[in-house]
Amino acid sequence: MKLHNNTIRGVHTALKAIFEEGQYADKVIERTLKSNPKWGARDRSFIAETTYEMVRWWRLINYLSPSKDYYDLFGTYWLMQGHSLPPWEEFNRINPDKLKEKYEKLDDPAKLESVPDWLFELGKKELGEKWEAEIHSLNQEAQVVLRVNTLKTTRERLKNRLAEDNISTHIIKGYPDALILDERANVFRHPTFKEGLFEVQDASSQLVAAALAVEPGMRVIDACAGAGGKSLHIAALMQNKGKVLSMDVEEWKLQQTKLRARRDGVSIIERKVIEGSKTIKRLKDTADRLLLDVPCSGLGVLRRNPDTKWKLSEESIEKVRQTQQEILQSYPSMVKPGGQLVYATCSILPSENQDQVAKFLASEAGKDFELIEDQKVLAQESGFDGFYIARLQKKK
Repeated sequence: MKLHNNTIRGVHTALKAIFEEGQYADKVIERTLKSNPKWGARDRSFIAETTYEMVRWWRLINYLSPSKDYYDLFGTYWLMQGHSLPPWEEFNRINPDKLKEKYEKLDDPAKLESVPDWLFELGKKELGEKWEAEIHSLNQEAQVVLRVNTLKTTRERLKNRLAEDNISTHIIKGYPDALILDERANVFRHPTFKEGLFEVQDASSQLVAAALAVEPGMRVIDACAGAGGKSLHIAALMQNKGKVLSMDVEEWKLQQTKLRARRDGVSIIERKVIEGSKTIKRLKDTADRLLLDVPCSGLGVLRRNPDTKWKLSEESIEKVRQTQQEILQSYPSMVKPGGQLVYATCSILPSENQDQVAKFLASEAGKDFELIEDQKVLAQESGFDGFYIARLQKKK
């Protein structure tokens, strides 16, 4: 593949914003691609994929590179990908043989898997012998998974429609609404997206709404709704009959829910900002189902958010655990007697998952609940994101 200086500079600009200014990779890439409308589809794909992969392998690239100079870092990454470098003077400092020798001598698993030492140790402590295989799986590029909007189409119809435009997909067992792209494609530009026939949602994430076991006509609260992806799935599973209350502490996130619901043909979602404990108290004993898709470390979704590795700290994970337990101590009061709640995270750490549920059940707030079942979804076993999903029932 031929390299071009202007696209390499695009990658450089993106990496600087991510690592020097602490910005989020997905937003940076989106802004970088908008900055130069002359870039074609191939250039845009190169910039996005190269930036994500360099972020993913940032520690290893820095270790192997002859310097912190941007061209040295890029050239090191390019050689790691199995390519050869053009005879540009910017790459003069890189000796491919020395780089290969340094890599072959490396036996530090934290550097090889390109994660901070503290995170590698934490993973080992919490997941034991499963950790190394899990972090290796989480370092692979994520597949693009669609969730078919069953309010507007069927999986087979959408599959055939995409195939007409040479977008090939396949179906897998256990995920009734999922279509997996055989090759990456910008599906957001396809007419079927604008028509609201699908959302992009990882297969593991699709298990969350399914775990609620909703039925048409129910009253369901999605209490940490964010941009509303799971609220939309819940509404589709309810056949757009009943009520879904999408709640969040951030009003701007809920605005996205409004736009997406309109596109998807969903009319049963009501949005509500959580302004404090009064909001929760007013909804006591009103929900047939409650979804607590709580804030978490995000370690289960490193495939699609590799910059998370460099933004997390032991302190930030401890802070998120406190938030999770605060939510568990307060929000379940909204469940009706006999109703159910689902506690979910996109984390693989037991301290954010089953340990939190156990702590809640042992507390005064959880005395009326019992655990029905839980799922510990690991990337190495599923091939998708790491998730935890627990279903609890409130006694009548």
